[in-house]
Amino acid sequence: TESSFFPIPPDIILIPMIIANKLKAWWYAFICTLSSVAGGLAGYCIGYFFYLTIGEFIIELYSLESQYSDFKLKYDNEPWLWFVFFAGITFFPFKVITIASGALQTNIFNFTIVALISRGLRFYIVATLLRYFGNYIKDYIDRYFNLLSIIFFVLLIGGFIFFKYLWN
Repeated sequence: TESSFFPIPPDIILIPMIIANKLKAWWYAFICTLSSVAGGLAGYCIGYFFYLTIGEFIIELYSLESQYSDFKLKYDNEPWLWFVFFAGITFFPFKVITIASGALQTNIFNFTIVALISRGLRFYIVATLLRYFGNYIKDYIDRYFNLLSIIFFVLLIGGFIFFKYLWN
C-alpha cells in the first residue's frame, strides 16, 4: 500500500520480521518486493484512470505537489525509467512516481520491470545485511532501544519537515 497511498514504508515491518527470523530474510524480501510492485501497479492505475479524483487527492494529502511537478517536468526532458529506479531504491515516496507514471501514461511493462529491479534491490540488500549482521544489530537495538526510539521519531518528524520545506 505504501507504493500507492500509505505513508509508512514497508521497512518498518520488514526489519523486525527479519531480525526475529533471519532464516526467512530472503523470503520476506521476496514478499515485500512483490507486494511493493503490486502496490506500485495500483498507484499506476490510480494515476492512469483516476488522477483527477483519487491521484490528486493522495498527492495533496501528503503535500507532494512539488515532487509531482518536478517529476512531470523532468519526465519530458529525461528518461523517466531512471526516476522510477532511483525512487524504488531510496526512501523517496514511491507513490509519487507510481501515480505520476500512470498519469503520464508511461509504458506499464517497462515500469513494472524497473520497479521489480529497484524495489527488489532495496529489500534484498536490507534482508542480506540483517541476515548476516542481525545479531549485532539486535543486541544494539535491545541495549539502546529507548534512545533509538527517540532518535527515530525525531528523524521521522524532522524528515517530514525538511522535505516539506525543501520541496516548497
